[in-house]
Amino acid sequence: MTEAEDRKPRSDEARSTYDPEITSEFAIPEGLAVPRTGGESETTSEFAVPEGLDTPQPPGTGPEGSAFSLPSTYSAEDTRTTFTPPTGLPSVNLAKDAPWQDRMRTMLRMPVAERPAPEPVQKVEEESGPAVPRVLDLTLRIGELLLAGGEGAEDVEAAMFAVCHSYGLDRCEPTVTFTLLSISYQPSLVDDPVTASRTVRRRGTDYTRLAAVFRLVDDLTDPETHVSLEEAYRRLAEMRRNRHPYPGWALTSASGLLAGAASVLVGGDLIVFVAAALGAMLGDRLAWLCAGRGLPEFYQFTVAAMPPAAIGVAITLAHVDVKASAVITGGLFALLPGRALVAGVQDGLTGFYITAAARLLEVMYFFVGIVIGVLVVLYFGVKVGGTLDPDAALNIEERPLLQIAASMLLSLTFAVLLQQERSTVLAVTLNGGVAWSVYGAMHYAGGISPVASTAVAAGLVGLFGQLLSRFRFASALPYTTAAIGPLLPGSATYFGLLSIAQNNVDNGLVSLAKAASLAMAIAIGVNLGSEISRLTLRVGSAGKRRAAKRTRGF
Repeated sequence: MTEAEDRKPRSDEARSTYDPEITSEFAIPEGLAVPRTGGESETTSEFAVPEGLDTPQPPGTGPEGSAFSLPSTYSAEDTRTTFTPPTGLPSVNLAKDAPWQDRMRTMLRMPVAERPAPEPVQKVEEESGPAVPRVLDLTLRIGELLLAGGEGAEDVEAAMFAVCHSYGLDRCEPTVTFTLLSISYQPSLVDDPVTASRTVRRRGTDYTRLAAVFRLVDDLTDPETHVSLEEAYRRLAEMRRNRHPYPGWALTSASGLLAGAASVLVGGDLIVFVAAALGAMLGDRLAWLCAGRGLPEFYQFTVAAMPPAAIGVAITLAHVDVKASAVITGGLFALLPGRALVAGVQDGLTGFYITAAARLLEVMYFFVGIVIGVLVVLYFGVKVGGTLDPDAALNIEERPLLQIAASMLLSLTFAVLLQQERSTVLAVTLNGGVAWSVYGAMHYAGGISPVASTAVAAGLVGLFGQLLSRFRFASALPYTTAAIGPLLPGSATYFGLLSIAQNNVDNGLVSLAKAASLAMAIAIGVNLGSEISRLTLRVGSAGKRRAAKRTRGF
């Protein structure tokens, strides 16, 4: 190689070829032999122990593992509690004959460290048990059906915990929000947690499906009933495939009968009953048409509120000697979102504030849709000469027997609209009649304020509904939601909107505030009645339903 070629830069191909003349600066000089053991790499760590220096190892020490790995001498049976509070650990007595809702709610309200370790309820053929991801997926699917059906967040969490508990997954933490379900399972403190989530995108009212889900959870928590994962998945698939118990024409007819019964409650006669029924059925069909075209529920409520208001205005313009306000009020009864309102307030009272805020916001949007639909019709009705009287709210006739019959018909048709099982319709119908009887006795006969009367009547509805649900080991919603129908503030809502349409904003806002107060009284009364039933029928120890103690805002 010449001197010129030696100065010429070398190409990448030439550099990549092996050249024995070029060595690494860390290479061992030639002639210095270092003994190596077989299979050891040439480069060693500077922290390596020099050859020939053996450190004594303590007996029983295994290979180095994770810092979180259990010691070889650890035994779960011989390990005692490292810290015991001065008052001692509370003993939990969970009665096995109690409903699973109470038992699971008891454990959910306890800290994780104080929960008793559950025994697997469902028998497994393999020693390792079912796969954890499949159990979590089944849990999320059950929770999705319950949340989409309108169940409260606390009851959904209790059901999810019950499913995991039945298969022996004790370290589970379910989380429920308005649209998101998640659950996390950690086998032990040294194992990685497994987390799964599911989004609830569609909601539908079908209390028959809701009751079927409750029966499935009840079978899973029953030690005498064996339900494998495959069987549980099959039953869930059947629930999704099953048709609603009532056809579309029955739902439309029920909507009309509900509006007609509500118009009788506020003083209507036979002509008003027919007119309110026709308006509600027409509004229901228009709402179905909008739903089929993919319009959001806000616009569906807006469109459905227009036909009853239009018929009421037409009766006024035709100078028919009937109460047109009762026609419009009856149509509003079929639209007011009482179910979502009760669920939202219940979530707020039980500590699920995010879900409660989302539900109440949904109620507000539905209510605004109803307001817009009715206001548009009333505004044009007033402009064309319609003489609607806001003072008619003070002239409601007292007809106890007829109003009790109308309230029972209203609860019956409301139950059909909620797609309830036929076996629960009679109970909720009687519950609705009792609710209106208590309200009428307190308000009309006793002269008590309508808000207080509504709260007491709704409390009895919640109490009876909870007792019936405990008797049948089912959800309380089918026994309470339809029964509060006669108590919904339809007349206060209508007269508030009428006053606003006639430029009497102050009186309108007062009437709408009264409607909001009645709605809150219904929701709080139903929840309070349910809590009273749980306090009366104690399950286990007295400390089973401990809640966070907060005073002075902190």
